[in-house]
Amino acid sequence: MGMNSLQLWWTLVTVLGISRLNDAANPWNFDLNDYKNHVCKRPCEVYTTPRLCHYDFAIENYYALSKACYDCPFNQSNCYLPQCVTAGGVSRVIKTVNRILPGPSIEVCEGDTIEVKVANMLDNSEGTTIHWHGILQQGTQHMDGTPMVTQCPILMGSHFTYRFPAVDVGTYFWHGHAGTQRSDGLVGALVIRQSPSRDPHSSLYDYDLSEHVIIVKDWLTVVSTNRLAELVHIRENLHMAILINGLGQFQEFSNDASNMTYFTPRASFTVQPGLRYRFRVINSGTLNCPLELSIDNHTMNVIASDGSPVQPLMRNSFAIHAGERFDFILTAKNASNQRNYWIRLRGLNSCTTYNVTQAAVLKYAGATGDLPLEPLTWEDKPTYTSSEYNITDVPIVEQLVSLAEVDDIVLAKPDRKIFLDVDMVKIQNLVAYNPPLYTVESSALFESPQINYITSFLPPAPPLTQLQDLPESTFCNAETVQMDCQQDWCACVHLYKIDLGALVELIILDDDAYHPMHLHGYKFRVVGNGKLEDGTPLEELKEMDFKGLLNRTTGRAPIKDTVAAPIGGYNILRFRANNPGFWLFHCHLEFHAETGMLLIFQVGNSTQLPPRPKNFPVCGSFDFTGYEDITPLGGQMNTCSNNYNSGDRANYTCNCNFSSRR
Repeated sequence: MGMNSLQLWWTLVTVLGISRLNDAANPWNFDLNDYKNHVCKRPCEVYTTPRLCHYDFAIENYYALSKACYDCPFNQSNCYLPQCVTAGGVSRVIKTVNRILPGPSIEVCEGDTIEVKVANMLDNSEGTTIHWHGILQQGTQHMDGTPMVTQCPILMGSHFTYRFPAVDVGTYFWHGHAGTQRSDGLVGALVIRQSPSRDPHSSLYDYDLSEHVIIVKDWLTVVSTNRLAELVHIRENLHMAILINGLGQFQEFSNDASNMTYFTPRASFTVQPGLRYRFRVINSGTLNCPLELSIDNHTMNVIASDGSPVQPLMRNSFAIHAGERFDFILTAKNASNQRNYWIRLRGLNSCTTYNVTQAAVLKYAGATGDLPLEPLTWEDKPTYTSSEYNITDVPIVEQLVSLAEVDDIVLAKPDRKIFLDVDMVKIQNLVAYNPPLYTVESSALFESPQINYITSFLPPAPPLTQLQDLPESTFCNAETVQMDCQQDWCACVHLYKIDLGALVELIILDDDAYHPMHLHGYKFRVVGNGKLEDGTPLEELKEMDFKGLLNRTTGRAPIKDTVAAPIGGYNILRFRANNPGFWLFHCHLEFHAETGMLLIFQVGNSTQLPPRPKNFPVCGSFDFTGYEDITPLGGQMNTCSNNYNSGDRANYTCNCNFSSRR
């Protein structure tokens, strides 16, 4: 079947609605819709009637360069066929929603209601959830999508319907929050727009298009669980690429017959000369790889960060960490001879070891050719280790000025101050080693990602709905732990209790790497940050704070939900604890969170928590203690379970005594 026939066939299947069997007993009875033409993707005006915006998400294990790609990349047009995921040309198992990467974009208007039915079709009995990154879920705490904190994982073959109002205007994203699923492809954009009359920056741009939402991410060449196990138990080996909207050139393909080299396609973004465009950039990355974004011969006017508007800030480039979002305005040139330009991404930190880069094309309508005139080289671009380039010039958080007025969050004295030391600690982590069986030299110890020298696990049941099932001994923090955690490995469910309504100040010491810390359920104001001398301990930071030596602003501190402190520096974050619930605070580097760099804030007591939705799922641990004493009418009752106790269970035998009950 030729290319034109393939496209015609798919068009007929979609139009006639025969892409799925209409069989209620079939678990695959749903559309794999990309939702590019969703009814809720519309101009947002003050008079716009709010809508219920429904989406069906099918999560499954899929494959990059599957049969759906036919002979891509040798036939480039085949790379754009439905359900063809190219992922830089790396053939590997991936996890997708509706067989696209990134997954479907949710784009709605302020005041709409978002409803997403998530079906777990993973064929390996793996649980899953979807987290709505940056959405505060005030009043809908059970919809946060954090496994074993706000809900049980969605089991294979079952579904969970998320439903929450679209009140947090801005650029957000959704992603898998179970294990390393985000790293393997479970991610998509979530954009809540508002009417131009309510948008403080609407006069600065002409278009805010779906096609200009950019999701960037670092991308491993193998399944993430494999790499994580290798990292913990053997060594670090992070051979990686970068993807832009799921596209990019990484793996080389050769055609022996033609003696030509082929790559999978790059992403491209089209503009009209002389017009102003709002771009929304989302870093869904998972590794210690901040990405520097630049566009050849163009400046970017940054107008928002993490969904919150800021005073416009002109930049030639900026670094974006995992979990962060930035909106910027690009003014297209109005030259007589139009041409295309490179959009460049360069990995910093760990990515410099592997010289990780990627590029997309800024396409001008009417320009001749598909690619920019310049060859895509990096030799003329200074590296961040060279004298021409200062890494401190790239982060922009300290330059952001919020449009929100100064409030008591900035000016008032905090009710609760919590110091947090986020660090990679070489210690005998029992997850990574078994000292009775083998020993490891101290220099070769796994660097455990910890907060205040504590490795955190998730609880065996979600405390938001099943707090009564969790004994108090499950939890600990630096104030309650009964061990010297700098000498012995400490592990628990790391939790801090915070009074509802309290003004909270977090002072975070970041020792030796960028750790982009993300807070669920809240946005915070970044009221201070600064560099410290190498090796500054937490106790010295506390002393500096007591003496008033830490940098703090009394101005319009930026409002964010994800931020990284300078390496060897600190951040000071503040928020008003007005959203009761259990909220995760964690490093947004996937491998760090999965190996312990997280904690939970319990805001409010059990009487102040929101009511649980009807028929909400429950889960937890199980210990066998016998059988329920339930006998059918007219049947016989088995009483042997009453003899079962906690004695010698290994040698327990049951002499069953049956009695008739009528």
